[in-house]
Amino acid sequence: MSTKTKSPAMLAARPEWASAQRIVVKIGSALLADRASGKLKADWLNSLMDDVAELANAGKDVVLVSSGAIALGRHALKLPKGTLELEQSQAAAAVGQISLAHAYQEMGQARGLTVAQVLLTLGDTEQRRRYLNARHTIQELLRLRAVPVVNENDTVATTEIRYGDNDRLSARVASMVSADCLVLLSDIDGLYTAPPASNKSATHIPLVRAITPEIEAMAGDAGTELSKGGMKTKVEAGRIALAAGTNMVITTGKVLHPLRAIAQGATCTWFLAPSDPVTAKKRWIAGQLEPRGAITIDAGAEKALSGGKSLLPAGVKSVTGTFERGDAVIIRSLDGRELGRGLVAYGRADAERIMGKRSAQIAEILGYEGRDELIHRDDMAVGRGEGRP
Repeated sequence: MSTKTKSPAMLAARPEWASAQRIVVKIGSALLADRASGKLKADWLNSLMDDVAELANAGKDVVLVSSGAIALGRHALKLPKGTLELEQSQAAAAVGQISLAHAYQEMGQARGLTVAQVLLTLGDTEQRRRYLNARHTIQELLRLRAVPVVNENDTVATTEIRYGDNDRLSARVASMVSADCLVLLSDIDGLYTAPPASNKSATHIPLVRAITPEIEAMAGDAGTELSKGGMKTKVEAGRIALAAGTNMVITTGKVLHPLRAIAQGATCTWFLAPSDPVTAKKRWIAGQLEPRGAITIDAGAEKALSGGKSLLPAGVKSVTGTFERGDAVIIRSLDGRELGRGLVAYGRADAERIMGKRSAQIAEILGYEGRDELIHRDDMAVGRGEGRP
């Protein structure tokens, strides 16, 4: 493995890295499993655990979100190349998870670290009580100076295997534990203006302050057989992290000691969160809930939301998706920007009937006395500002 030449602008690490006390690190399957042999890349993982030990010895909390179980298990089971059936993926995960956990435990013990395995499903972050239980468990492990290694519980979680990715899972975990920094170790050293593999004129972007439509357009769609996530899922992870007040960095994992490389100023892309404090409930809404629909609002409502007001039906222009009362929805501007997320007070059918209407008309339209607000400000997490890369 070789390190990439540093650009003059990135010879020193950003202060956000030095000041981060709680760090979540996402490790993709392609970094852990050799594509040809399907075996664990032990030398690379040893170098990463050296980095983790350095951070832990400096008094920092480290949480690892690790892929790799399915990639390792499919090799042990001699499963064919290409896309696996759901049952094959679950079987591969069951086999691979044992060897992966053993590798982390063995390498951690060699460095004086206690490693803990934490398996999560989407429901563990969607349901408030289960979310709090998972958070308390990880918080206690960190208090006891253990290194939690988190993965989706792929042996039982059907939806995650088909549609999930560990980029967004890691962002949810970072939000859950109130991390200062999320690191996505990738096969690329950050975000580019276009996918560099197919566009030689693409340029690297070192800093992103908000997820704008321009940033979304720059994300490619590439993944590999071992890794389902492409840059699009990483940008979505950035949206979750920033909304929860967590900085995020994308950098290459195709070098030894990738975390040490960040401290030494390696080329990467930083996504910087706004400095506004985020309450626990709003952190949960912004980072943990899968949206069931979207609500598009007019300019007047957008201004009201930026001033801390609730969303009233009068400011709604359209609704999409299939949602019920209490579900999470995305709030969008007329030009498609995501403004925030919130828990909606009405299901899709009723929301359509009252959109554009005054709150005083709700009872007459629906035949019952509902809430004046479509989304109350206490049930809403709204982003701060536009920002530019």
